[in-house]
Amino acid sequence: MSTVNYNLSPLAGKTILVTRSVGQSNQFSDRLTGAGANVIEMPALEIGPPSSWDALDQAILHLSTFNWLILTSSNGVEYFFDRLEKSGQDKNALAGVKIAVVGEKTAQSLQKQNIQADFIPPNFIADSLVENFPESLIGKKILFPRVESGGREVLVKELTAKGAEVIEVPAYESCSPQSIPPAAEYALVNNTVDIITFASSKTVLFFSQLTAHIFTYNPENLARVCIASIGPQTSKTCQTVFGRVDIEAEEYTLEGLTNAIIKFSHN
Repeated sequence: MSTVNYNLSPLAGKTILVTRSVGQSNQFSDRLTGAGANVIEMPALEIGPPSSWDALDQAILHLSTFNWLILTSSNGVEYFFDRLEKSGQDKNALAGVKIAVVGEKTAQSLQKQNIQADFIPPNFIADSLVENFPESLIGKKILFPRVESGGREVLVKELTAKGAEVIEVPAYESCSPQSIPPAAEYALVNNTVDIITFASSKTVLFFSQLTAHIFTYNPENLARVCIASIGPQTSKTCQTVFGRVDIEAEEYTLEGLTNAIIKFSHN
């Protein structure tokens, strides 16, 4: 998808609040700043290790028994390969295992490990993974390292329904930060934010918890802000939590979200 470019600073005068996980917002913020926006970062997600490594370590020990490894997030990639290395092995342990990834960022993270995915579904979303899977799933053994809590169950159900044996192992956990950066709190209280961006359902939920003390007393502050979502799943959560979503990316990537915001701002 080509980048929308109405002028050199299509988002000039817009203040955009970016809710991403700690340490993951830079690239997106840079895109928005490059388009002229004033960006305020409010990490609404912290990533850390799972409560136990046992299941992942066991799976790594028996990697050769798997047909496929499915990775659906950059965090999944990073934590899986970090753990693989700690076990004394490297990517050669995956020689007989095919890899499927969901999402452009996930594919990029895998490339940083100098590995090309065997299969990337169209649309960058989990729903199209099963529909377009390149071979029969009957009898296939699949390793799925994932977030410990709050992940979507749909993928595992669909793969299992097609005859696969899916081994889910917690590779990382995501939780809510304890506080809001002062600049973000000030902007939300003083009504200076034009657009809030969400790139996952968990950021929506944690943002809602973190800002309850602000919006319970000033619901009108939230009512006048645009809610921007990266894709259908995140939009569903926005609908549940906020009762609406104003902008949804057509291509479910951060570039797609940037383009959607630019397009919306010029309507």
